Amino acid sequence: MHTHLPPVLQHHLTALRILLAFTAITGIAYPLLVTGISQAGLTHQANGSLLTTNGTPVASSLIGQNFSLPKRNPQDEKETPRPDPKWFQPRPSAGGYDPTSSGASNLGPNNTDLIKTVHERRTAVAAFDGVSPASVPADAITAGGSGLDPAISPAYAYEQVDRVAKARHLAPAEVRTLVARHVQGRVLGFLGQERVNVVELNHDLARLT
Repeated sequence: MHTHLPPVLQHHLTALRILLAFTAITGIAYPLLVTGISQAGLTHQANGSLLTTNGTPVASSLIGQNFSLPKRNPQDEKETPRPDPKWFQPRPSAGGYDPTSSGASNLGPNNTDLIKTVHERRTAVAAFDGVSPASVPADAITAGGSGLDPAISPAYAYEQVDRVAKARHLAPAEVRTLVARHVQGRVLGFLGQERVNVVELNHDLARLT
């Protein structure tokens, strides 16, 4: 004897079957397929593009970071970090390269505070790298939109060569060659600009000394 269910209950059972089917497809099968493909052919990227030293993860090439000297007073929250001359420096970050507070300053190009900050950065970078203020690249004094950008321009990387070489007692030509190996072209040959991943560059720099 065939029992007819009320239409409302039939609709609910149909919806439940569809839910279970799509849960199995999109919630189980698809994630397993994508994970399997990524782990088989894109392991480095799928696992966070981690950089390791002696088998220990030390950074991700996808997220920039500061390369600063230790604070003179670790208890002073207002002390400004000092850049370490032994490392290539990243571009400024509105959030201090904190991955939990990604974002920009949201100050417009005519904002007087931003103009003052950029001028101060130009003077500081020029003095730190021992170059003329007029030769300081734009990315050395302006922050990225995400505050986590690991890339700098080749011009900014090359500007820092002499300072890094002197601090590490290396030949400038050796450091310049290292930078040249890290210059990446435009994406697909036409998107964006040439760039240098400063995190990867410093990771390889550490192997020279």
